[in-house]
Amino acid sequence: MILTRPSPLLHAVMRLIWEERQTSRAEIARRLGLSRSTAGEVVGDLLEMGLVIPAGMARPQGGRPPAMLEFNDGAGYCLGVEMGATHVSVALIDLRGRVLVWKNEPHPVRDDPVGTRALMAACCAACLAELPGSSRLLIGIGVAAPCPVDPAHPDRFSEIVLPAWGGRAGLRSLARRYQVPLFVDNDANLGALSEGRWGGGRGVEDFTYVKLGTGVGSGHFLRGAIYRGATGVAGEIGHLAMDPQGKLCLCGLRGCLTTLVGTAALVERCTELLGEYPGSALARTRPTITSIEDAALAGDPLGLRVAREAAGYLGIAVAGLLNILNPRLVILGGGLSRLGDVLLEPVREVISRRALVTSRAATEVTTSNLGPQSIALGAATLVLDAALADARLIPVVRAWVASR
Repeated sequence: MILTRPSPLLHAVMRLIWEERQTSRAEIARRLGLSRSTAGEVVGDLLEMGLVIPAGMARPQGGRPPAMLEFNDGAGYCLGVEMGATHVSVALIDLRGRVLVWKNEPHPVRDDPVGTRALMAACCAACLAELPGSSRLLIGIGVAAPCPVDPAHPDRFSEIVLPAWGGRAGLRSLARRYQVPLFVDNDANLGALSEGRWGGGRGVEDFTYVKLGTGVGSGHFLRGAIYRGATGVAGEIGHLAMDPQGKLCLCGLRGCLTTLVGTAALVERCTELLGEYPGSALARTRPTITSIEDAALAGDPLGLRVAREAAGYLGIAVAGLLNILNPRLVILGGGLSRLGDVLLEPVREVISRRALVTSRAATEVTTSNLGPQSIALGAATLVLDAALADARLIPVVRAWVASR
């Protein structure tokens, strides 16, 4: 079967082999309801493209063992960029989602758009340079933005959250540099995507991911897909009103969750309490979010108090999510999540008092196990998902089509 362009049938066979990792022509024919000759012809095209490679013979189970096939995870690469409020991270992954190279650099992203764009480009180039030949097989670049992203206008950034950026993402030059497509989404959404594909959310159709950092956001996996809302702003849990008379948030509202559990709020609260804990390790230096987390993990009374207060507010917000969305799982990610049970136990205790019995009984609350690479991995996964849906994005496929 000579195809001049990837067909729905080719995509179906490609996706099946990717999902199964290893399979045979006979199994492909059976699973997709194809004749063996048709399955063999499509597999032949995938072998010729280099998307599929031979994987030896299956273990004998009586009769002639079938020849096995496996997806070529090294046939293409995806770059994922996380724009944190105070850092830039870049991950280079293969087509199995393995992080092959990762770069992380501190930077005042919110206040320096020009410097941020330059750093993103430099980190992408550095990742590709560490894996010879990867730039030639680059499929695309995904970017996780620290603000809501409207899918209809991914080139626009929120002027409220990122005022210095003037409403412009300005990232197209990055894609033009490598002649690849660019995909942009909110960081919490991509944290959810990362968890759904590679982390604690695998196999769970309905779960919520909460990102804890400078700001607080949430991504929602509903029936196996990210829910973005009408204009891409679903999941702004950080702007739930916890105290109508509370501190002013950067969004212009008062008493938002972010003003209570965001990085700046926790550092400020720790500083306020220093006089009550003169023996605390945190009294010896100027507190940072990292030193607060370290202190809490070490059992320091001040670190524990700050962490437990944050957990209390977070528990109230998560209980509301459980009552509204009834997810099967809530995953807490971001820096504060490294506290593990120090954070989880008080969060769960608050939920037990504030969520409906039917909601809390069905929901597990846990922390992410993907570590600091999770958001950049999610951004790269956005590209991978696009390629699995449209093989024309993969360079070896484009080259094969051009040769027909």
